[in-house]
Amino acid sequence: MISKKRYLILALIIASCSSIPDPRFWKSDDVEDDPTKPAELKEFKNEIDINIAWVSKFKNEDNIGDFKPAFSSGKIFFSDSSGKISSLNDSGSSEWDVKLNNLSSGTAAGFGVVVVADIDGNIICLNQQNGDVNWTINVKNEVLAPAAISARYVIVKTSAGELVGLNKTTGELVWSYRSQNPTLTVRGSSEPIIYEDQVFATFDNGRLGVFQLDTGFTLWDGAISYTEGTTELENLIDADSPPVVDGRLVYANNYQGNINIFDIAQKRSVWTAESSSFYSPLIIRGMMVLIQDDSSIKSFSTNTLLASWSSNEYKNRNLSNGVNFKGNIIFGDDQGYVHALDPLSGKTIGRKKVSRHPIENIVSRSDGFYVVDENLQLFSLSI
Repeated sequence: MISKKRYLILALIIASCSSIPDPRFWKSDDVEDDPTKPAELKEFKNEIDINIAWVSKFKNEDNIGDFKPAFSSGKIFFSDSSGKISSLNDSGSSEWDVKLNNLSSGTAAGFGVVVVADIDGNIICLNQQNGDVNWTINVKNEVLAPAAISARYVIVKTSAGELVGLNKTTGELVWSYRSQNPTLTVRGSSEPIIYEDQVFATFDNGRLGVFQLDTGFTLWDGAISYTEGTTELENLIDADSPPVVDGRLVYANNYQGNINIFDIAQKRSVWTAESSSFYSPLIIRGMMVLIQDDSSIKSFSTNTLLASWSSNEYKNRNLSNGVNFKGNIIFGDDQGYVHALDPLSGKTIGRKKVSRHPIENIVSRSDGFYVVDENLQLFSLSI
């Protein structure tokens, strides 16, 4: 599998798609002078123990979608690129399995249904209790990120930049919105977020959009950042991570762009700073923490918005997204390690090697956190 965080796979959105190899073509043959050399792990004072509860193995077939577990009604739902969808209990045992067409994105679950997307652009809705297919609808383009689900709607965002609202019961198309895609994009996508009858979504053109859930009517939008380069590559400002809604504020960032904070009531940006990231900002214990595209980490106080600590301790280790678990920052790297940091100081306080493969995704729950590696093994961990 080629991950967007290790190789910038660029799609030329005209009539066909093309990609380029690892863009770090300038790396030196002299390892000592190589600016892309992964940082060596440093010794640290261990303050927490990371424990593996169970592991469940799925199949990876060169997926480029976002495969991570979903949770609903006390169950864990997970799917892999081969088309296997499973309902797991809290001990990792399967309660039902369904085999469908190869999938392009992972699982969403809620309000009695499980939703996935296949490689042919079909959105498939299943019954949570037994895996029976409720409905299927084709949205004409790939869907590379999980859907958002409400009591009445399923919201998906396609690789063509279209946001689609579907009736949760029937699959009928209710509304759609199409953004203006740039010529060159990172091959990836962000999932939409539903918050208080509104849909928040980021797009490949580097903008945040806010829509009425029932109608898809655009309530407001804003630029996360603007293009400033002279080439298409320099003007690549994809927002491939979902926005974070925290109270009256929305946090959004993008690649080669900014971290931007929008005020929902004022419908505008109220603060911004330079950032280049594939991941959503992490709001934790009065801090905003950003894992950058080069795996450096920086932070800001959410009270003052002044820069706090920064770290190059994990630079070029191709970090996964970060999550908040019991007040700690948890993330993985491309050598299969899971790390825990103190969000107030940035110091490492825990570490465990859980896999021989790169860590791709981490999801936090109240009783534990779940790690997905490059081979689509699902790990349940705790502290």
